[in-house]
Amino acid sequence: MDRIKAAHPDLPPADPALRIRARGTLSAPVGRFEPYTRAHEHDGWDIPEETRPLRTEVAIERPRRAITRNDSPDVPFAQSINPYRGCEHGCIYCFARPSHGYLGLSAGLDFETKLIARPEMPEVLERELRSPGYRPQVIAIGTNTDPYQPLEASMGVMRRVLEVLAAFDHPVGIVTRGAGITRDLDILGPMAARGLVHVGVSVTTLDAGLARRMEPRAPVPATRLRVIRALSEAGVPVRVMAAPMIPGLTDHELDAILQAGAGAGARAASMLLLRLPHEVAPLFEDWLRREEPGRADKVLGRLREMRGGQLNDPRFGTRMTGEGFWADLLRRRFHLALRRCQLGQSLPALDLSRFRAPPRPGDQLSLF
Repeated sequence: MDRIKAAHPDLPPADPALRIRARGTLSAPVGRFEPYTRAHEHDGWDIPEETRPLRTEVAIERPRRAITRNDSPDVPFAQSINPYRGCEHGCIYCFARPSHGYLGLSAGLDFETKLIARPEMPEVLERELRSPGYRPQVIAIGTNTDPYQPLEASMGVMRRVLEVLAAFDHPVGIVTRGAGITRDLDILGPMAARGLVHVGVSVTTLDAGLARRMEPRAPVPATRLRVIRALSEAGVPVRVMAAPMIPGLTDHELDAILQAGAGAGARAASMLLLRLPHEVAPLFEDWLRREEPGRADKVLGRLREMRGGQLNDPRFGTRMTGEGFWADLLRRRFHLALRRCQLGQSLPALDLSRFRAPPRPGDQLSLF
């Protein structure tokens, strides 16, 4: 029972009636938009109660639109698609956790266990791509939650999205840590041959034990390197993403991660500093003090030095990189490792010129 107590004073303890296994967090704090809080109180009866396992729940959402527009100045894409809300990978540091608050759900356990699937997304996407006013730009997928989380194996939303994009010859950039992407090599390989796709694979650490505790339902690091190799062998341009780098915990692995990615066939690399927006900061601190108590103060102190004294800095221009001595040192190490591993910072530009709406049954075909 001691192990499920929250270490952070602002987090409520886990429900004692739940058996929590392979989850990133043990807490379900109320979302920041909710007017009420919840707390589990002892009823005074010392009678053993039967516990129940915490299971993943899936709800279905009918999206009104597929493509989300973005105008953030420090994000390299203008539009994106999210086939799922929430992510069963359960990465404790995930910056997307606060997005569950807009659904009235917790950024903690709810984000990992109360998932939203959007099976009608491919049909909505096709309708938007056929709109007379649509102008093609690269669509990014996986920039919020992972499109190849375990749920994709049964739902197949991402595969059908890819089928639509391939039919329209529409360029797409994918970010994932899920091994399920290799299922779709029959689509991705031909798209890559037409200059329509590249993939970023996130490798946060090479330590399988740390990965299992920090990213409990994501593939182990060795599997992610095999994913890079499989994509590369299929002709898909791949970027190894050392993201997020956690100062005092994983930053010493930066060079090794890039070297391993290059050895598996990656052509480019990127690095992002850990971000802890809104509810993620107390959740991550709670995890650190439970799982890495000997390094917790160092990690949090170093992060504050790189974030202007705070655990998070939301300002454009610095939120992805940090500032100060340690942030500059990390960037210099990254650029040196790029040269040593002969990796670029970017992949070849994708081809926008091929985009065209495929004819539907009954359409009048052009003679020219």
